[in-house]
Amino acid sequence: MQLKELNGIGEKTEKVFQRAGVYTVEDLLSYYPRYYDTFEEPVLIRNLEADRTQAVIGNIVREISVRRVRNLQIVDAYIRDEEGNGIKATWFNAPYIKNTLHQGDVLIFRGFVHENKGSYVIDQPKTFSFVQYQKKMGEMQPVYPLVSGLTNNMVLKAVRQAFQIVSKNENIPLAIRERFGLQNAEDSIHNIHFPKNQKDFMIARKRLVFEEFFQFILTLRALKEKNEIIHNKHILKEPKELEHIIDNLGFQLTNAQMKTWQEIKHDISSDKVMNRLIQGDVGSGKTIVAVLALLTAALNKEQGAMMAPTEVLARQHFEDIKDIIRNNNLKLTPVVLVGSMTAKEKREAYQLIESGEADIIIGTHALIQDKVNYHKLALVVTDEQHRFGVKQRETISEKGDSPHTMVMSATPIPRTLAIIMYGDLDISIIDELPAGRKPIANCVVGTDYRPNAYNFIEKQVQEGRQAYIICPTVEYSEAVEGENVIEYAKKLQAVLSPSIHVDFLHGRMKAAEKNEKMEAFAENKIQVLVSTTVVEVGVNVPNATVMMVENAERFGLAQLHQLRGRVGRGGNQSYCIFINGTGKKDASERLEILNRSNDGFFIASEDLKLRGPGDFFGVRQSGDFEFRLGDIMNDADVLKNAAHAVDLIENNEVYISEEERRELYKNENKMINI
Repeated sequence: MQLKELNGIGEKTEKVFQRAGVYTVEDLLSYYPRYYDTFEEPVLIRNLEADRTQAVIGNIVREISVRRVRNLQIVDAYIRDEEGNGIKATWFNAPYIKNTLHQGDVLIFRGFVHENKGSYVIDQPKTFSFVQYQKKMGEMQPVYPLVSGLTNNMVLKAVRQAFQIVSKNENIPLAIRERFGLQNAEDSIHNIHFPKNQKDFMIARKRLVFEEFFQFILTLRALKEKNEIIHNKHILKEPKELEHIIDNLGFQLTNAQMKTWQEIKHDISSDKVMNRLIQGDVGSGKTIVAVLALLTAALNKEQGAMMAPTEVLARQHFEDIKDIIRNNNLKLTPVVLVGSMTAKEKREAYQLIESGEADIIIGTHALIQDKVNYHKLALVVTDEQHRFGVKQRETISEKGDSPHTMVMSATPIPRTLAIIMYGDLDISIIDELPAGRKPIANCVVGTDYRPNAYNFIEKQVQEGRQAYIICPTVEYSEAVEGENVIEYAKKLQAVLSPSIHVDFLHGRMKAAEKNEKMEAFAENKIQVLVSTTVVEVGVNVPNATVMMVENAERFGLAQLHQLRGRVGRGGNQSYCIFINGTGKKDASERLEILNRSNDGFFIASEDLKLRGPGDFFGVRQSGDFEFRLGDIMNDADVLKNAAHAVDLIENNEVYISEEERRELYKNENKMINI
């Protein structure tokens, strides 16, 4: 059913919803809240905590003032509570506040509290009478992910209407629901949008997370079954040149790399098509193993393609492969294909690929466009496979006649979970770092360490090095990440020497601008890059030696480890500074795991042990496995139960009606974009 059939949604509003990925009324039911705004008891000013939305009772003790800073009108009010403690309240571009609030008013002020020059400030607070606030206490109000032009009220109104018109199909068999204590579909979808309390929310979430995992695993099992009966039409024998190529790399492959290479060689020369995951810690050298496989395909007179998650990384892989081809006098033609190329450049690349003149093709999502026709595609490599998804992996494989598939991931997840998540793939693990790599020196510190950190970064830059500074998304702002990073970069430029070029990067930038910034950083035109987690999978910059993460407690340990992997890639000692923005002991203890170890798989296992019910509204724990609700680390037990449920069905250990079976396998074809 089209969105336009809802009241208040015309053509213009429909397009805004479509930018958020909502195309139908049915889609609205699966457009889950990002988090919930819960009205808690007001606190005394002395009990406020920084970086949280809280409420205080107080009276306005001075006349409200309005000041102008650049293009902003800032309204300031000073509030005092019953103990005589005070806090400043600030509103931006809201001059009407001066006429609606007055000195002497006693109200409840609720807003985001942050620290500024040693004092707390409450930003953009909404005001309530005691009676108004009492009515809202305990409510869980959904807050949805938004795009430009879309407000939370617009989504809320549309979702409420959607519940009147459509309902969610039940696609988990009754026997499975009863076995694992799962709520029915209708109640769970209603309670994820409008939970009365935390208990209702948790029951609904458990059901919907189970459903995501369950359907995903069904899909993987079907893929594995299909792959096992495909005969290898591309027998790739080891070419005579390969031994010389390996000897000429300029470094020695580790035992783990050699073991993985032997497994790949066996697969691609056997009678079965290869479907293999290469899982290795950051910096373990997965890419060179993939390059050897691509060269093997090319030297067998067939084609190999590698799909990278970013244009910058694709171009870097392309340049590295060109160097190997040149250094070994190989008569091979690599091409690069990325979205930012001109129409003419793309046409030339298409022609080389279709004619078979291009042996090795490196690119981004551009590799799976309709216009790309391969001559004889024998091998497909996807780098950071969780960023592409099962569906896209299938799409590029369909470009050839049952090509071999290799996927690479640096996301450190325990092997027990990896076996479930990559159920259609054989797994190789590269668990050794290349010789000569110095372990990264780590420290977990409080916010008072910032001046020391800035001095250290300045010294590193003076020695010719570079640094990353990572800022988290700021939940309370609808403008989220961009402004936070921009403001931080401005502040840092004022603190560091004028000769140091500080710049910023965030996910809302256009692809061309992101590529430009990353290339400038790779060329040392930018010395300090302030960024969100968009750099988690980026260009290789061996000259970067410092990674500083603000509010590190907001990130999952696996993701922090991924970020840390951006440094330590050269011969110089590298450092990672994790700043605990809360100062809380439990956050420090968790971050200390990173301080103790540089082993991603150990960190993932330890993180799994620490997971309680999970911070479902914070930063996801396991990187970018983009389930709508589920997180494989926070929800590891649910993931294991979902896998067990699929086993029960496949082994006919539970009764499923014919109607349930049809519904089950109808949904199996809806690939989840993981």
